[in-house]
Amino acid sequence: MKEITVHVLKELIQANKAPYMIDVREPHEHDEFNLGGQNIPVTELPFRIAELQAIGEADIILYCQSGARSSLAQKLLGTQFNITNTTNVQGGVKAWKEAFED
Repeated sequence: MKEITVHVLKELIQANKAPYMIDVREPHEHDEFNLGGQNIPVTELPFRIAELQAIGEADIILYCQSGARSSLAQKLLGTQFNITNTTNVQGGVKAWKEAFED
């Protein structure tokens, strides 16, 4: 399973090279703070596979609060739906805030 750090993700975002990003947290978490990704909670992923398949071969960055749900989402997408062009953000939003927020 492919992973990146929040530092690498920030570099991609600043260089306008961020791949398609999906926040797998719940909507209220996404509303409080997000990194600019589309909000598709992990529990909704199986019902929205067509959207993800439409992305094609482009990289999909998955993130959540700590990296646990996005890791689960990555495994689910790969094993159940053969969507393997995913990357998990290590530490998720929590790591982002620790690295970049005062």
